[in-house]
Amino acid sequence: MDANDPTDRPAPPDLTSSPQGPRQLLVVGGGMVAQRLVEALRARDAAGAWRVTVLAEEPRAPYDRVALTSYFSGRRASDLALGDESLWADPLVRLVRGDAAVGIDRESQTVTTASGRSWRYDHLVLATGSSASMPPIPGNDLPGVFVYRTLDDVAALRGWVEEQAQRWGRPVRGAVIGGGLLGLEAAGALQALGARSTVIQFGSHLMSAQVDLGGGQALRRLINQLGVAVRVDTATTHMRPNRQGAVGRLEFADGGRLDVDVVVVATGVTPRDELARAAGLDAGPRGGVVVDDTCLSADPAISAAGEVACIQGACIGLVAPGYAMAEVVVDRLLGGAATFPGADTATKLKLAGVDVASFGDAFARTPGALEIVWADPVGGVYKKLVLSDDARTLLGGVLVGDASEYASLRPMLGRELPGDPAAYLLPQTSGEVRLELPDDATVCSCNNVTAGTIRAAVTDHDCTDLPGVKACTKAGTSCGSCVPLVKKLMTAELEKAGVTVSRALCEHVDMSRAQLYDAVRVTGITSFSEVMRRFGTRPDARGCDVCKPVVASILATTAPAHVLEGERATLQDTNDHVMANLQKDGSYSVVPRIPGGEVTPEGLLAIGQVALDYGLYTKITGGQRIDMFGARIDQLPGIWRRLVDAGFESGHAYGKSLRTVKSCVGSAWCRFGVQDSAALAVELELRYRGLRSPHKIKLGVSGCARECAEARGKDVGIIATDKGWNLYVGGNGGFTPRHAQLLAEDLDTETLIRTVDRFLMYYVRTADRLQRTAPWIDDVEGGLDGVRAVVLEDSLGIAADLDAQMTQHVDTYEDEWGATLDDPEKLLRFASFVNAPTTPDPSLAYVEERGQARPATAAERAAHDDGTGGAVLVAGTTLAVRS
Repeated sequence: MDANDPTDRPAPPDLTSSPQGPRQLLVVGGGMVAQRLVEALRARDAAGAWRVTVLAEEPRAPYDRVALTSYFSGRRASDLALGDESLWADPLVRLVRGDAAVGIDRESQTVTTASGRSWRYDHLVLATGSSASMPPIPGNDLPGVFVYRTLDDVAALRGWVEEQAQRWGRPVRGAVIGGGLLGLEAAGALQALGARSTVIQFGSHLMSAQVDLGGGQALRRLINQLGVAVRVDTATTHMRPNRQGAVGRLEFADGGRLDVDVVVVATGVTPRDELARAAGLDAGPRGGVVVDDTCLSADPAISAAGEVACIQGACIGLVAPGYAMAEVVVDRLLGGAATFPGADTATKLKLAGVDVASFGDAFARTPGALEIVWADPVGGVYKKLVLSDDARTLLGGVLVGDASEYASLRPMLGRELPGDPAAYLLPQTSGEVRLELPDDATVCSCNNVTAGTIRAAVTDHDCTDLPGVKACTKAGTSCGSCVPLVKKLMTAELEKAGVTVSRALCEHVDMSRAQLYDAVRVTGITSFSEVMRRFGTRPDARGCDVCKPVVASILATTAPAHVLEGERATLQDTNDHVMANLQKDGSYSVVPRIPGGEVTPEGLLAIGQVALDYGLYTKITGGQRIDMFGARIDQLPGIWRRLVDAGFESGHAYGKSLRTVKSCVGSAWCRFGVQDSAALAVELELRYRGLRSPHKIKLGVSGCARECAEARGKDVGIIATDKGWNLYVGGNGGFTPRHAQLLAEDLDTETLIRTVDRFLMYYVRTADRLQRTAPWIDDVEGGLDGVRAVVLEDSLGIAADLDAQMTQHVDTYEDEWGATLDDPEKLLRFASFVNAPTTPDPSLAYVEERGQARPATAAERAAHDDGTGGAVLVAGTTLAVRS
């Protein structure tokens, strides 16, 4: 026990002995359901009838287990904490951490913990959850075999993968046994750690408990595209050790083998009902404490909630039903008559951008049920709706690859769909279908919030923004999948009430980015100060980290000037401010432009010599150019002097601007190429280099339909045909991958470039801040057809203006680094310390790995300092040896 921790404070006097004092509620288990139960009790028990004590086995407050995978993408354990910390400081709440309950004495109504303490209760709630199942595969106890259930599990997994990567000097080979929800989450975690992963599924397809065979096959293709291998219909028979005694190989029933360095077992969970069984409470046939619809066990002083409860004949491994049980228990404790309404087993998963959703009768088991399926294997989309025998009532659905309709469709379960059901499955280009949800439709199943409650938050409680609605209703505060629908309902209600929904950029600019762009362009304003004086909410406003970069980006195309020129230097993000990408250790990366990925041997030698002389880590990027890491800020001018002298320019890897134009070799070399894609890519990259935009822009040019340049994954994708070029737009990678859509076919080169000019400039003018091209096309009036009408048919009469603005960009372009090297004043900012400009940053330290330098870890620094570790080079990799 930590005496300094208020949640572990000594027990206060036992007030339960007083007839006027609060009764004692004891909750065994410190998970999400326990947190919800305490939160609900304190929200409703205004009279303080109950004092609640939570016994948690883990040494931390309840946290969000659903978001465990985010722990691998930079979030800290503390970021996963649930609810408001003040809950645990409530005088009627006590949280005891790191002290597991080990016994229940039903006669004396006490619970004993591992520390020997005894806790009396008037009512006991078992919320012990479940533990990860471990199948009896020989070798499952080898080092390197993990389960995926708690923060300690994932922390141990991360440590092991990092250790193995360092040991072997190559990507770690991982395997996940189990292709369900948790298995795919674990595979995503391994990917996030840089490990290769293979998912081993015993059944016929992934997520076989949630999606049908068609959906499972579509999901497998999408998972494969992420670099995750999948084996289905595969039973693992042995885990064999390597020479170090850790897990090294998996063997399968079909005779196959897989070499591994780490294995994650995600084959299901087992209810933690051992306390209940030992106390003589009834258990279900597959485990779990048997409870009735009020969550009460055979003992009227003991309830169970969450995954440990066997309710209506089954244990339910989802958090939303657990929350519903917690609410039922609280209602009953306070004299209510609530009963468990049944489990909402709807599921939505996003794995590295792959959307999967399943709800209702996804397998069409209802007698007479009809299935409507729409699939696009090329686009990686599979959608199915299950309807009643008259094709009118929605019974369930499966959405893979595009689950955007999930939030709207799931609340309509058991209700008649207006119009043709097939319309809900077709792509948005076929026309958006709007659903008017009835007030009693559940929008947030985690917190059981209906559409009517959200509408009432606006009409009755004066909520006017999304944070306000979430705080008022709790909708969208758990898994978050309903947030788009909550926002849509809130906006519709505000508009009905005649309230103008704010699209302000920030507190300093009461305009959207598109409105501000037009205002700056029409007025001819050329400075941030003028923008604030004319369009700011206060003339003397100094701006913020939202509006300043936006204004800098707008001015870059309306009044071109150097990014570090005068006042504009103060508007830039960190990377633009030094024209390099800041890395995790405080050093910078350098990326020279290589148009179309085409580079001469002399150019390669020049880059290699610079990297060698400065000791920079080099890596080929996905955009067909070379990234050099580990440069100190004071080294940047020297590095760029060498690169500029060799004919290179800034690659703008640091800016919201054109990054690269990727290409194949095209007809010049490839026997399948039908057009000179490399030449076009070079021409386009030189044309659009330095074009600042709401978000980064990438182009791709393929010389034939084989698509080696992956053009359909780019904002602008061009694919050669026998007659010219097909033009695709709106392809995005990143957090929400999208394939590009066909804008025009068989264009000649001149028409193609003119069309791309207009598309890009229309995007630069009208997109929101940080909005990529795919969502921008969705938001443009008319969608893709609307964009096509503007850039090909000049429907708005602005084509000549767009052409002229792109011509201005091309004519005024200058290399930012070349210009900086000729300006002594601009060079003054490239110093490690203002008061010691010649002193290199001493905090940088590196070790050698695979023949190159990489940042030393904290452990390596410590080991070096105490003499137990290897060599660590402090203060940069090496100094320049040539002038």
